[in-house]
Amino acid sequence: MTIAQSEETRGRSPAGIHRVLVTGGAGYIGSHFVKALGEAWDAEITVLDNLSTGRREAVWLGRLVEMDLADRAGVERLLHQGKFDAIVHFAASIVVPESVADPLKYYDNNTAGTIGLVRAALREGVRHFVFSSTAAVYGTPRRLPVGETAPLLPINPYGWSKRMNEQVLRDAAAADPRFTCAVLRYFNVAGANSGGRLGQSGPQSTHLIKVAAEAACGKRKRVDIFGTDYPTPDGTCVRDYIHVDDLADAHLLALDRLAGGTPFLTLNCGYGRGHSVREVIAAMKEVSGVDFPVNESARRPGDPAVLVAGNRQIRRALGWRPRYDDLRFICRTAYEWERRLPR
Repeated sequence: MTIAQSEETRGRSPAGIHRVLVTGGAGYIGSHFVKALGEAWDAEITVLDNLSTGRREAVWLGRLVEMDLADRAGVERLLHQGKFDAIVHFAASIVVPESVADPLKYYDNNTAGTIGLVRAALREGVRHFVFSSTAAVYGTPRRLPVGETAPLLPINPYGWSKRMNEQVLRDAAAADPRFTCAVLRYFNVAGANSGGRLGQSGPQSTHLIKVAAEAACGKRKRVDIFGTDYPTPDGTCVRDYIHVDDLADAHLLALDRLAGGTPFLTLNCGYGRGHSVREVIAAMKEVSGVDFPVNESARRPGDPAVLVAGNRQIRRALGWRPRYDDLRFICRTAYEWERRLPR
């Protein structure tokens, strides 16, 4: 049973967690976590977001501070005043093709921004830190499903920026045993809140399920398949799609483990099975009832053929039990959310 579902824990924060800072909490994944946190625990929530891709209206729990991580003085001031017990760090640039075209943006925003945040957190005595990482740190894995001990060989600057941050956190935790960390490596996050309150709203999205939902709603002319000659059953890339509410639950469980004394966690967040691009498109067409156009294009740089999570560790370490492991359900929630958004 997840923390978000448990009546015993609802309204009670773990010992020592009274104030939580959520960076990027107005964004897609961050806002779902803030919702889950606010419904599960009585902690005081502060959201830090520059609103470049996040939405002010997505922060309907807690206090919003509009600020960029690049504002080091402002971040340090916020942490000094906030006396936070924990930080859950989502803020980052996340588009793989953009990272290939503009790598310095990613090293500046993702890596340098995180280093500044961690430095301030250590200075102000923050005890717990949950980091939003990615399966992109594995690059093109040699064995599938990919486990947490697989070699870390990113093939794009986005993956490298996250890989660097993981090492920063591991070294910081080793230097200060009071600083506990959880690194959660996301596979492909998709869908929308099952209650219909939140969803993915950012413009110019490259996430397949979001793009397919837009096409089904007539907001895009077509869906492009980037590469049909991969060594997969139907020639298109295969990914492990995880529903955003299940991912939010994983963050709550990880934070609870840190509060309970676990010093460091590195965990994959995925369902342990994949779906191809063609399968996703077919599922979206089925749930929407719309036969939108599909165009076959060349491969994009930096895309591995298959990424599927080995998820035994997260189930064992956190007792995580996903509730929404169903591609059609994920597509349906994404489509229903997209229908609510203006054209």
